[in-house]
Amino acid sequence: MSTDKSQQAQERLIDLAAQFYDQFELGEIPHMAVPTRTKSNIEYDEEMGVWVYGDRTSTRSANSVRGARKLLKAVYTIEFLTNQLEQDRSSTLRELYYLSESWDNENAQFGDQDESNGLIEDLEIVSGVTREDFHMRPEESGATIMGPLHLREQTRRGEREIHCQEDVGEGGYQIPNNPDTIDFLGSDAEFILAVETGGMRDRLVENGFDEEYGALIVHLKGQPARATRRITKRLHDELDIPVTVFTDGDPWSYRIYGSVAYGSIKSAHLSEYLATPEAQFIGIQPEDIVEYDLPTDPLSDSDKNALESELSDPRFQTDYWEEQIELQLEIEKKSEQQSLASYGLDFVTETYLPERLEKMGVI
Repeated sequence: MSTDKSQQAQERLIDLAAQFYDQFELGEIPHMAVPTRTKSNIEYDEEMGVWVYGDRTSTRSANSVRGARKLLKAVYTIEFLTNQLEQDRSSTLRELYYLSESWDNENAQFGDQDESNGLIEDLEIVSGVTREDFHMRPEESGATIMGPLHLREQTRRGEREIHCQEDVGEGGYQIPNNPDTIDFLGSDAEFILAVETGGMRDRLVENGFDEEYGALIVHLKGQPARATRRITKRLHDELDIPVTVFTDGDPWSYRIYGSVAYGSIKSAHLSEYLATPEAQFIGIQPEDIVEYDLPTDPLSDSDKNALESELSDPRFQTDYWEEQIELQLEIEKKSEQQSLASYGLDFVTETYLPERLEKMGVI
């Protein structure tokens, strides 16, 4: 085994399989309970400052054919993951879906990737081990960092040190699947600016925003991957670097901020590991749309429904968010980050961001 974490992950998986055997011996119907992954079953943890699952659970039980198939798939997946860890190999979530087609029992094979992804999440929850420690990788996210950060990472040829400004090209440093393998050696960063879109990320780098303001520019690539959220949290917690999130001005982008700051409903069991509650929103606000008279698009029906849903989402039940969302529903408009270019290519780095960051006390 390559690490203590891998050994622990293997032991937890074997313990799960042993529980099914114990249930058989006791004459019980095999079952597995997992938290219900819905908005109504997340609650605020005052101590950690993040949103976590509540007490409601769903039971995977073999008391029906459908339930028995789910548990069969779980057992086959546990065996696959245990062997993978024993061999010190890794695989992607997509590969797991296709690999199941070679399993000798057709009932253990997955119907689609959503099913296999969901099972991996179930196993994370009940084992208390992350999928990264199962050696499961997502498809390449390609998220990057550009800025004054010095780190050491493990490569196939040993360790190497990298400065995320001086030793990288314009594309920046690509975040690895498991950021816990990185050691931070030092940083002169004043703050992190996590950016939703590639176009805006490139604008900031081209304009030298990282150098002028000591910003660590993290490209989220839309809804951020777990690795992106994990490294952002580590940078904040271990190096005490403030985090800001710069997105478009629409309900889907607010959820991007929410996943960075408070965690997502889908991965609430990992909020302590992934979420950065201190992160501040610096994206396009509905009040910016009005104040700057930005170019806009009309809200679609799905946009309006999403905004209404966010008004009842516990992650957005603050005076600030209620005021902004209600204003957006009133003006019925949304706007992108790039709309700031209507004032020129330098407006975002010379005016908009510095003014917002100063008002927020970041610079």
